This record gives sequence, structure tokens and C-alpha cells, in this order.
Amino acid sequence: MMNGIIVRGAGDLATGTIVRLVNSGFRVLVTECERPSAIRRQVALSEAVYDGTATVEGVTAQRIASVKEVESVWAHGRVPLLVDESGDCIRELRPLIVVDAILAKRNLGTTRDMGLITIALGPGFVAGQDVDAVIETVRGHNLGRILYTGAALPNTGVPGLIGGYDKERVIHAPVAGQIQTALDENGTAVEIGSMVRKGQVIAWIGDTPVIATLDGVLRGLIRAGYTVTKGFKIADIDPRTTEKNNCHTISDKARNIAGGVLEAILHLAQERGIQLF
Repeated sequence: MMNGIIVRGAGDLATGTIVRLVNSGFRVLVTECERPSAIRRQVALSEAVYDGTATVEGVTAQRIASVKEVESVWAHGRVPLLVDESGDCIRELRPLIVVDAILAKRNLGTTRDMGLITIALGPGFVAGQDVDAVIETVRGHNLGRILYTGAALPNTGVPGLIGGYDKERVIHAPVAGQIQTALDENGTAVEIGSMVRKGQVIAWIGDTPVIATLDGVLRGLIRAGYTVTKGFKIADIDPRTTEKNNCHTISDKARNIAGGVLEAILHLAQERGIQLF
């Protein structure tokens, strides 16, 4: 049995959990899909799939080709990231703990017998049946709450309210095609952290412009070259202009969820007499 944690998914919310677990002393292996679609790329370790490595708040993920490289990457103080969408390595390595942080709003194959402790983030899972614990991911009073029975709130399809805006914050692809970088009025590439105005072109999909829906900070933008379908989530604008520097740090939401994951692990390990370190 592998004395460590496998986290499925490495998007921005999953990255908050990964960083919390690594900084708490756990050895973590991350699995991802072949084409991650994170828009908050500056704080998503899933970018290692494309770039080989990715660093968020001092924690570096390194893409590996097989499980044979896991120990070596750990020895160098990094987090191994394996493209393994189906989670085949979980059955092979038999980790102490599995955390499903894919946030697909449905269960993509995680089962309670995959580890001595199993945890899932958000809707699509029933605590006590699919996994041991579910962490609430909807903004509000219960964000980060641990559920040992039952399910998280269902997906509303409406982003959380920030700065007085909810659905306006998130931009979806107006057409299908490949994302291309846009330039602002000064000829500078529009990228994460850029200040944008309502009506401004923030990206292109072929000859079709992607238009900013409000004034604010471009907090997330899917990587150039990614091919999307019509309606695909591709960008996120934060109306709070003071949040510019926070485009490069883990969000309050991700930290809250990460705290729930860590607490659930420690609680269940103590309850079951599982030696974690």
C-alpha cells in the first residue's frame, strides 16, 4: 500500500487542497486528464500537463510518464502528476487516501474501496456510500463543511456572487473553435491579471471576438490554442479591481475547501486508528 494521498484533479480548487496537504506533510500524487481546461491557470497545478511543471505558492507539480517516477519526484520535493483520467494507478498503488477533486458535478469512477479514507468535493457523491466524506463547495455558510452522510448541494449553474455579480462574471464561448490571444488598445496581449472593460475583446475564437461582460480584473482565461465547444466556460472576470494581485494566489474558496479535506482526513484517521505518517 502506498503511504500517501492520490488527488484526482488539479484545477484551481483541487490545487488549494493539494497545496494544503503537501504543506501539512503528506506525500501527494495527482492524476489529471489529457487536456485540462482550467481557466484560473495561474493557480492550477494542472498546467503541468502542458508545460511539464507548474508552481503554485511554492508547491511544484511535475508531470511524470509512469508510476515508476513517483518516488524520485517526491525525493526532489515535488508533486508527481500523472495523466490518468480513469484512475488506473489507484488500483495499482493502493493509497491510504483518495481525494476526488475533479469537480465534474458527477462521479467519474471514484469508489469507497479505493483507499482506507475516501473524500470527494462537491455534488455527485453520497457520503457513506460512494465515499467516506463529501466537502461542500457552494459559497455561503456551509462552504467547506464536511458531510459524513448525505450529499453536497446540487450544482445551481450560477456562479457565486462576487462584487454584486454572479452569472455575468463567467464568460462562455460564443462559438466552437480554437482560442486565440487578443491584444488591447496598446497592442499588449490580454492575459490573466489584465484590467478589462465591458465590451472589450479579451480573446478570439477564429474570427469571432470574445467580449468582456463587465469591468474588472481578468481572473481566469483558458489557454491559447485550446479548442472549445460553443457554450464552454472560457473566462472569469472579478469586478473588484483590488483583486488584481490575487489572480496568482489560491482563492478563499479553495482554502476553505482544503481545510475541510484536511480535517476530514485527520478525523477519520483518528477514528479508525490509521497511521498517517
